[in-house]
Amino acid sequence: MEVEEEKLKQTKWKRRSSSSSSSSKSPSCLINNLDDGCLMHIFSFLPPIPDRYNSALVCHRWLFLACHPRLWLRVERSIKDRLEEPGVFPDIETAVAAARPGDTILIAAGGRHLASNIQIKKRLCLIGGGELPDETTLFCSRASDSALELLSTCKLANLTVKAELGCCLLHRNGRLTIEGCVLQCESNPLDHLSCPIVSTASAQTVFPSSVKCSEDGVSVFRTRIEGGAKAVLTSGDLTLQRVRVIYARTSIFFWFDVEHQ
Repeated sequence: MEVEEEKLKQTKWKRRSSSSSSSSKSPSCLINNLDDGCLMHIFSFLPPIPDRYNSALVCHRWLFLACHPRLWLRVERSIKDRLEEPGVFPDIETAVAAARPGDTILIAAGGRHLASNIQIKKRLCLIGGGELPDETTLFCSRASDSALELLSTCKLANLTVKAELGCCLLHRNGRLTIEGCVLQCESNPLDHLSCPIVSTASAQTVFPSSVKCSEDGVSVFRTRIEGGAKAVLTSGDLTLQRVRVIYARTSIFFWFDVEHQ
């Protein structure tokens, strides 16, 4: 009897182990059985950074789908061979002109990308491709008023925007979200002529119907602001609200909103 009981226990343990191993393997097998169109549609719901970026590291197939031009465009300034690929552009201005409303532009890390008075009139998301915002720099020369002029709802993340003179970001209209960025302006003796963020949004301002947005404002999250006379300069109907500052060892991080009262 004891021998039979031991045999029964062994067979039950084998069944449980086999069922658990098959269940553990099934999720990966099921998702890989989907065709490319379904997988790409799933990836489109992931936040570009870090989820969609990390999914590209799983395998060659996921790398191809997660980096497909349908999901985001890329700016590869230093790699000329890859410029022939669809969805890869040599500079930010070309990528913005080719983008469709709702696209995400991934700007490659390394070096400085020239950005002078680039107007963005459609809903876009610009993201730096490095691990830190300091690795992807948008540089605005003294001959320009701003690096980016935003006339529609946009989001900037993981980027460093540096302006020698003038402002880093000129907000005209729409909802601007700045998350995990670095905004740098010229320090003395020209700091009184520089400002990281300038907003001219006003209820009386008239824009084309294609760039209208019912909720104008600026939201800043976990962003370092360096140089300039003021962090934000407003000349329209928006005012600075809900300011929060955290002092770190080497930097100061800001959270605030610029909205209608």
